[in-house]
Amino acid sequence: MLTTEEKAKLIEKYQLHNEDTGSPAVQIALLSEEISRLQTHLKRHSGDVSSKRGLLKMVSKRRKFLNYLRETNASQYARIVKNLGLK
Repeated sequence: MLTTEEKAKLIEKYQLHNEDTGSPAVQIALLSEEISRLQTHLKRHSGDVSSKRGLLKMVSKRRKFLNYLRETNASQYARIVKNLGLK
């Protein structure tokens, strides 16, 4: 789970304007960080089925945000995918 400071840093890096905390780019960045942390947890604890289910839900949610962003703002989509190193 992200701490408040880590979340604030991610929001500051990907926000579109000063008051932005919920744009698709910010949501994708936050979900990507949570996913990477959960992946490292699952490498050590492979039997944690509930965390695995949560990971799949987060990946699905991030995919929906990415699809929306690709349809509405292709340049921002390309930038966020490049910055986060997504496929």
